[in-house]
Amino acid sequence: MAATPARRGALQLLSPSRTPYRSFSTSRISAAFASPPKAQAANSTYNKSAAPAAQRTVVPSFPAKEPPVPTARASSAAAATSGQRSLTDGLRDAPAEIEGVAAHDWTRSYHGLGSVSFAPEQADTLLAPVNAEDVEVKPDGILYLPEIKYRRILNKAFGPGGWGLAPRGESIVTGKLVTREYGMVVQGRLVSIARGEQQYFEPDGIPTATEGCKSNALMRCCKDLGIASELWDPRFIREFNAKFTKEVWVEHVSTKKKRKIVIRKDDTVKYPFKESKVGA
Repeated sequence: MAATPARRGALQLLSPSRTPYRSFSTSRISAAFASPPKAQAANSTYNKSAAPAAQRTVVPSFPAKEPPVPTARASSAAAATSGQRSLTDGLRDAPAEIEGVAAHDWTRSYHGLGSVSFAPEQADTLLAPVNAEDVEVKPDGILYLPEIKYRRILNKAFGPGGWGLAPRGESIVTGKLVTREYGMVVQGRLVSIARGEQQYFEPDGIPTATEGCKSNALMRCCKDLGIASELWDPRFIREFNAKFTKEVWVEHVSTKKKRKIVIRKDDTVKYPFKESKVGA
């Protein structure tokens, strides 16, 4: 029995659709988590045993057989650096050996020591009382005479060129000190021997320290000649301090530390200190 058109339409509505179901989403979240497409399989024809291309090495046609000729600047720089050494290793200034020369070797000789006294006028110059105006005082209260004052007294007594200091050994340089022994020679004979010393703080200051070492030895040699001998007399020191010096409180400009120092009454506080009051 043939179905009527109305019946066929109803059957089509009730029967499942044969059209394949296709789902899609317009949501951005679903699209973000969608699985990426799988990569294509590697080409099965790729030869894994194929070796990489060999590196190219360029060999010069005429290889150098000798090093390049050094320039004048390079030679001078190399010579300068090879001869440099630290001053803290010593100055290597030992007195020269005297052989076959009619002269005294003052590194070992004691020629004329204590043989003859000086003339009366020379002795008066050496033993003259120290001038209070020439005496200086250190912050710790020690009295001293500037080394130039000793030289002036020696020049006045013996004349320029009539005296000198002869080194009796090599300069010894320690970590913070330079020391050397000197002999004072006056009119061709040895009159005193003393060892000078001077501190330094940086290696660049060693040359200056050697000069200070010589001046220190000069001052010590002059003690044997009686020059400014009052500065080692305890009674004179007490009287001088009571009459010419005073104690003041000072403050260090940089560290702000306070301490008490000694200065002359006619002097003022010098840098790096400035006068301060106790407890201020």
